[in-house]
Amino acid sequence: MQFVDEASIIVEAGNGGNGCLSFRREKYVPKGGPDGGDGGHGGSVYLIGDDALNTLIDFKYQRFYKAQNGQPGQGRQMSGKAGDELHVKVPVGTTVIDEDTLEVIADVTEIGQVVLVAQGGRRGLGNIHFKSSTNRAPRRTTPGTPGERRNLRLEMKVMADVGLLGMPNAGKSTLIRAVSAAKPKVANYPFTTLVPNLGVVKLGTHEHFVMADVPGLIEGASDGAGLGLRFLKHLTRTRLLLHVVDVAPFDESDPVESARAIARELEQFSPALAERPRWLVLNKLDLLHEEERESRARGIVDALDWQGPVFRTSAIAGEGTAPLVQAVYRWLTEQRRLEAEDEVVAEHEREMRARMEAEAVARAEARLSRKRKPVEADQDDDDDFDDDDYDVEVEYAP
Repeated sequence: MQFVDEASIIVEAGNGGNGCLSFRREKYVPKGGPDGGDGGHGGSVYLIGDDALNTLIDFKYQRFYKAQNGQPGQGRQMSGKAGDELHVKVPVGTTVIDEDTLEVIADVTEIGQVVLVAQGGRRGLGNIHFKSSTNRAPRRTTPGTPGERRNLRLEMKVMADVGLLGMPNAGKSTLIRAVSAAKPKVANYPFTTLVPNLGVVKLGTHEHFVMADVPGLIEGASDGAGLGLRFLKHLTRTRLLLHVVDVAPFDESDPVESARAIARELEQFSPALAERPRWLVLNKLDLLHEEERESRARGIVDALDWQGPVFRTSAIAGEGTAPLVQAVYRWLTEQRRLEAEDEVVAEHEREMRARMEAEAVARAEARLSRKRKPVEADQDDDDDFDDDDYDVEVEYAP
């Protein structure tokens, strides 16, 4: 199955039915008067959040959605049938944007949430509505109004509690494989992860949380370099970020500078996202001699002047992963308890999510605006990552 997290669709509501011009005609009833019925309302188009969907792949192949038109009115004061409403299922975590105005119409964040995206046309009135003492035989009706038509941009962001970020080949995919049932591709070269992967980390029968692994970032990701701009938005749904750092990179790059580069990209993409709690995970310690591990880890922490939690892991060997996931679960549980008991904490969380969403939408709007600008014929304008650039098969673990 392809992972598609962006799609453009057209939705069109049904037109309202016209009112009927009719007069009563029965034997022995001369001059029966007007009896034209009203038309039916046009059907509206709604989006509904569905947790059974985890990609926008369906919208890549079907881009036009139209609700049913209302039926016209009939004689004998019979109203036309209203058009059936159209309900379109979308994944939970989908942001709906009007492509023409760049207005954010809605953010589908809950299962079963219903969002009206195109209003059906109003019905027309039959001539029975226009009779009066001075106009016994009105020949006036009103037509139904057309249904609303909109060009929509759907952008899905995965719903996860914890997000992994770091440079390519830092070991993020190996880490999520080690702590969950997710099985993303792992190889000894950068950018093996091309799409986000979700894994459910289970600690007990009712103790679990969702972790998201996004493609690795590089310098300039917030401006569109690599795959970062498209997938950084997925981190805006998370509560906690785990910054995975390769302590022994194969290209002998500086882990400290790599960690700083990631922090800069977060700040440039979304200042609110950069304020999210972020823990340092020093990975691949198994590549170092035991006597060198502590000194290397301490050197990285001191150089970064890191004040938050630090965890030392070897994801491929499963070393240090248990304390990490246990600490994450305790932190998430405490945060949820505080939000439930303290309205100030809950309001702060809502404000943070609103800020991150607004900043992510601003990035998306800027990208859509750039794509609209005309370019010279010899200029390559296909520097963005769109649906057709990669056809990636994703296997979702049970």
